[in-house]
Amino acid sequence: MHLSPPVSSRELRTIRHDADLVIVGGGLAGTCGAITAARAGLKVVLVQDRPVLGGNASSEVRLWILGATSHMGNNNRWAREGGVIDELLVENMFRNPEGNPLFVDALLLEKVTAETNITLLLNTAVHDLTKRDADTIESVRAFCSQNSTRYDLHAPLFCDASGDGIVGFMAGAAFRVGAESRAEFGEGFAPEQASAELLGHSLYFYSKDTGRPVKFTPPSFALKDITKIPRWRQFNAKEHGCKLWWVEHGGLLDTVHDTERIKWELWQVVYGVWHHIKNSGQFPEAENLTLEWIGHIPGKRESRRFEGDCILRQQDIVEQRPHPDAVAFGGWAIDLHPAEGVFSPLPGCTQWHAKGVFQIPYRCLYSRNLTNLFLAGRIISATHVAFGSTRVMATCALTGQAVGAAAALCRRDGVVPRALGEAPRMRELQSALLRGGHYIPGFTLRDPVDLLQQTNVTIMASSTLSLQELPPEGPAVALDDGWAMMLPVDAGVELEFLIFADVEQAAELRVELRQSSRTANYTPDVTLERRTFALRPGPGQEVRVSFAQVFTEARYAFVCFFGDRHIRLRTSERRLTGVLSLCHRANLAVAKSATQTPPPGIGVDTFEFWTPLRRPEGRNLALRLAGRLTPFDPYCVRNGINRPTERPNAWVADFADPAPTFTLRWAQPVTIARIELMFDPDYDHPMESVLMGHPERRMPFCVERYRVLDESGALLAACTDNHQARNVIVFAQPVTTRAVRLELTAPAPHVPAALFEVRCYGPDAAGR
Repeated sequence: MHLSPPVSSRELRTIRHDADLVIVGGGLAGTCGAITAARAGLKVVLVQDRPVLGGNASSEVRLWILGATSHMGNNNRWAREGGVIDELLVENMFRNPEGNPLFVDALLLEKVTAETNITLLLNTAVHDLTKRDADTIESVRAFCSQNSTRYDLHAPLFCDASGDGIVGFMAGAAFRVGAESRAEFGEGFAPEQASAELLGHSLYFYSKDTGRPVKFTPPSFALKDITKIPRWRQFNAKEHGCKLWWVEHGGLLDTVHDTERIKWELWQVVYGVWHHIKNSGQFPEAENLTLEWIGHIPGKRESRRFEGDCILRQQDIVEQRPHPDAVAFGGWAIDLHPAEGVFSPLPGCTQWHAKGVFQIPYRCLYSRNLTNLFLAGRIISATHVAFGSTRVMATCALTGQAVGAAAALCRRDGVVPRALGEAPRMRELQSALLRGGHYIPGFTLRDPVDLLQQTNVTIMASSTLSLQELPPEGPAVALDDGWAMMLPVDAGVELEFLIFADVEQAAELRVELRQSSRTANYTPDVTLERRTFALRPGPGQEVRVSFAQVFTEARYAFVCFFGDRHIRLRTSERRLTGVLSLCHRANLAVAKSATQTPPPGIGVDTFEFWTPLRRPEGRNLALRLAGRLTPFDPYCVRNGINRPTERPNAWVADFADPAPTFTLRWAQPVTIARIELMFDPDYDHPMESVLMGHPERRMPFCVERYRVLDESGALLAACTDNHQARNVIVFAQPVTTRAVRLELTAPAPHVPAALFEVRCYGPDAAGR
């Protein structure tokens, strides 16, 4: 028994933590930043004011994780984010293809707690800080209501990934709220006059079929008049969760300090919507439905944006401007919403896409006036218009990973974040990110300690795909919409091929050869040649198409087919890395039509959308080439790019190879402590984390089983159940050998084995 006599006052229990990096905010930006920094050897404290990690991706909000892939609704091919967020998305897909949000929570907690260098403080809110001088944060103070403990957190470096920028705000960092005027940055999509209007919050709900009739009595605070919502007729008994993202409110309020008020008003709306669905008599199909879950905290879009040494703007996105200090990328549309949200008569959003992905410079990821404060997530340095694209979670995660890697270099060299902008350190930061599976458009990894970068290594394969045919064993597709094949061509290639058509009645087929105006883009906006064919009725017709165009560089060619419903083209069951079929069709989740047509003067391009269909659809069109396409050279695995860009950047085995092997041979013995392999996790798949569900757990191009042997045939490592892109093999004792052989098993009979990257490191580099 413990007795405590009366006293005048008592102090809370206080625990001090000293770390290399304190990250405030446990959304995807903070989580990926903490994991990255911890894996680089830093002691990290991750402070999260909620009981789970993930922020808007958590079970508390239940928004799907998305980024540059944009539901496969834009022209950003192979654009899913790499590095830690890719590791998380691929793992969630493998464990949780049904999209259960509780399992997303568990995965994030598992990954963070597995890192012994991370001290995780959940249910802990930062409320105060101290400064060493006017420009330098010394510590932050936080309180956990669950254990009645105050934490005093000291570090030389801090990262604000809190969404509202609590640390930056208290420390005096320069920030912005609202939309800039069109004149300030020359942004065509910005309003004529500066505005305090913001994007609002959303609150999601889930319904459930109980198998028997369920009655619903609304709470007294529920919205009584559903017609106060101008788009009330769009509500139905089938859609729920984040498909109702447009149930949004608060953009005319203070989205920091009025959040509780906004939540209450959203609760009124949600219960009013459910009352309408259950009790209006318009939805008899809802008789057995119950309201299973409503969010207790809203998903917040916008509040403060902090100023770095660079402010990203609309032109950086639309023009895809290059930055020498690029450390991340984006690709979501510039996606702005009316400030009135659900009560606006306007559409729920206005989305304008760029023709490809854009770089995010490092200068956007630290405060311009606080020497030791990193910025990550939706508060990075961007205008309101550019924020419309950078704010989505997978993009936020990339900025967190970039900060984690930058913090490691700052601690190693004893410098502040701004110092990494110098060319030698910046290239080292970019290389560190690329080594971790990150992707930075336009940058390649040149790693001098990688043993494969040596000139005396020979790379051999048991076979290499020389693509001549995708046989017509699949179902036929009608040409109601345009269809296309993306084919990787090298310099000097001319295209001549057969396609296979079933024709119901006489019809005209038009075939166009196109390319993108930017080599590494996938918007087929340049037409090179056209051919027209008058087709007679009949099944199984072979149509020979030839073009005179001779390509002068390695890139993707788009062979586009137009006709009508009377023409059906045969497809192939064969799928392979770096080759896709596309459809000229609108994805209504992110576009209003199959062609983006913005109003004049807003600084956005007009262009067509050509996108793949989701599996199990999305088969390649069948064709038989007169020549062969040969972009799959074994030496691709050391070119420093781990996904398709202007070429596949992968070695691909022949379809007929029953036991593909890949051999590295050096002129002299080398000592290897670690091998890193990059397989194909289908970077085109968005892998939405919740709600939608997916038909597969493993990506069809990813090698599941492989073995690693030395020159004598001794087994060094083996894997029988891989589903991740990046595989790191660390030997208990370094191995000295002249050769390493990889024995791979093809993912499926109709999918050949493929490798993006192989890297080998000696003992001196094994810890990098």
